[in-house]
Amino acid sequence: MRFAITILLGAALLASPATAQTGGKAIPTTTLSLGTATPGGGFPLYGNAFAEVMNAADPHITIAPRNTKGSNENIPLLEKGELDLALVAGEPAYEAFAGIGRAPVRLKILTAIYSNPGMFVVRADSPYKTIRDLVGQPVAFGAKGSGLPILARYVLDGLGLKQDEDFKAIYLDRAGDGPAMVEDGRAAALWGAGIGWPGFAAVASSASGARFIAPSAEEITRIRAKHAFLKPLTVPAGSYPKQAEPIASLGSWSFVLTREDLPDDVAYRLAKTLHGAEATFCKQLAQACETTAANTVAAAPKPELIHPGVMKYFREMGVVK
Repeated sequence: MRFAITILLGAALLASPATAQTGGKAIPTTTLSLGTATPGGGFPLYGNAFAEVMNAADPHITIAPRNTKGSNENIPLLEKGELDLALVAGEPAYEAFAGIGRAPVRLKILTAIYSNPGMFVVRADSPYKTIRDLVGQPVAFGAKGSGLPILARYVLDGLGLKQDEDFKAIYLDRAGDGPAMVEDGRAAALWGAGIGWPGFAAVASSASGARFIAPSAEEITRIRAKHAFLKPLTVPAGSYPKQAEPIASLGSWSFVLTREDLPDDVAYRLAKTLHGAEATFCKQLAQACETTAANTVAAAPKPELIHPGVMKYFREMGVVK
């Protein structure tokens, strides 16, 4: 009988929501799933650091990162409620909110995470100096399902180029596979985006070194004339090994999106915790220095796309009126 009671008590504890004790009062612990992307890319790097900082800052919230195929999988998983939060690149987010090729999503923005200036990386000893030089060459455009190939498609389209026709396009099973392909010659170039992006860092740190190829000033003007939602962005000097000069390019902001029905009080708590820990997050990950309330307001396509719970916090802090 005593054994049976022990089993029943154990089962009851497992079925109960986790709680934390504060001042003798039990406070429920909320566990949230966070979709990232394939190993070796920027999203898992950011997502794991995000979870670590958030979990340390608020003992009543547990964020559990989960590898996925990237932005194009994260959006439907959020819509189905199979993820609570997910990292989504700017171009897939733009298309989803605008209803391009599908019905508009009803997801919400928790935060803008970092800007994504897009560019190619090649070996330092390669003959390629411009985007046109890469036409006809094997180019790794990123992982299947990620937002990187979509950004590349818009950039190249603005130059009158087609990703799958004018290049020998390679789509990776794992984002981390790209640098080795550049190093051993299977790919002439690797497309990527962002500051501190692992693929760029790996090529730049290799024995052969790296050279970055971004659109020229004239090409940026042409691209924006056709795709105005892409913004001029700069990769500061020193963002990657032996990168002595800043690199001008263009791209968009990536986001943490939430499922449509994430409660307002949970979103408010997440925003308060995140922006209260901005300095800690910035010290842990260089890209996270761009994860600020002001950048979220500036990067959101429309203010109403920001979660109401987050907007409540922003109003209290005076970030918005």
